[in-house]
Amino acid sequence: MLYDVIIVGAGSMGMAAGYYLTESGQTVALVDAFDPPHEAGSHHGKTRLIRHAYGEGSSYVPLVLHAQNLWEELDKKTEERIFAKTGVLNFGLKGSTFLNTVEQSAKKHQLPLQIMSAEEINQYWSGFQLNKGLIGYFESNSGVLFSENAIRTYRILAEKNGADVYTNSHIQSIDTQTDQVTVQLEGEKLTGKKLLITAGKGTNQVTSLLNIKLPLTPLRKTFSWLNAAQNSHYKEGVFPGWSYADENSTYYGFPNMDGTGLKIGRHDGGRPLDDPQELEPFDSYPEDEHEVVDFVRKHFSKNIELSEGKVCTYTSTPDEDFIIDYLPGYENILVACGFSGHGFKFASGIGDSLAKMLMYKEPAVSLENFRLNRFSDSFSFFSK
Repeated sequence: MLYDVIIVGAGSMGMAAGYYLTESGQTVALVDAFDPPHEAGSHHGKTRLIRHAYGEGSSYVPLVLHAQNLWEELDKKTEERIFAKTGVLNFGLKGSTFLNTVEQSAKKHQLPLQIMSAEEINQYWSGFQLNKGLIGYFESNSGVLFSENAIRTYRILAEKNGADVYTNSHIQSIDTQTDQVTVQLEGEKLTGKKLLITAGKGTNQVTSLLNIKLPLTPLRKTFSWLNAAQNSHYKEGVFPGWSYADENSTYYGFPNMDGTGLKIGRHDGGRPLDDPQELEPFDSYPEDEHEVVDFVRKHFSKNIELSEGKVCTYTSTPDEDFIIDYLPGYENILVACGFSGHGFKFASGIGDSLAKMLMYKEPAVSLENFRLNRFSDSFSFFSK
């Protein structure tokens, strides 16, 4: 069979793209080294925040609003929870770069944003105990995405539309011609008109088969759950999602969703990985536990203790923006990567955009800022 598109990496972006392609009648093969949803990619851990007044840059706002609309559409197509409008509180030191950009994003795109003092935050959400000098920007329309539910739903819908999903499959080689691409798996060969690579931390492992190395750095990261099951101050509907930033650190967290406890992680920092496939377990380093517990004791009002920790991998570009572009020298091989840390919220919108690009249609939101040529003066894409 000659597929319209072969997708290597059926995680957040790949599975979403597969669904939107099949919705348009395209024939699709989705290939993954595991069985999505799973814990070896960037979508595990049950939940992700979706923020609209974007502190990473106002240019992201149109994309996140497009993604929000698509998440809400997906929510209506399944009995699984996809989105919960918990609201998101962005807080930190007044004048920090992150909070200034949150405010600028809201003003530029006319987004609702409530400015709150530390005292007002402590009174409104009794779970906080913020010190004077901190300030908050509350986004009432933002909230929490259920990442594994979303991947599972996209997969079910894509398969109903006729997509073939090849799980626990490892790529041996990629053969390219002008009008088609052949992907050799262990014992099976797939042929398609186009190839989409959305392989997360395994991206350079795939592109190396084409003698291409992209500017991606893998980092070992952790996230934690804290025991708050009996504490009504932190339950969903009472406590918001939140993010914190100053000039030295960035944290994020979630209310107690479905009795799982408070989930908290640190966005910055992390330990470089020589091999992104090898992750040392949680508690291998002192900071795994202490940096989150110390943060909670400083900013939260109730005595809550660490109950579980997990590890994951961030795979980021030098400027921490995404890569969405055709590979150098290939007109039928599209790559999308570098999403780690803040990418999942965009997965619906990016999946839709990738599908349109592969069908030679204009995406709903411009992706020009994510082109590879922004690195061309400082990075060689070809392996030696």
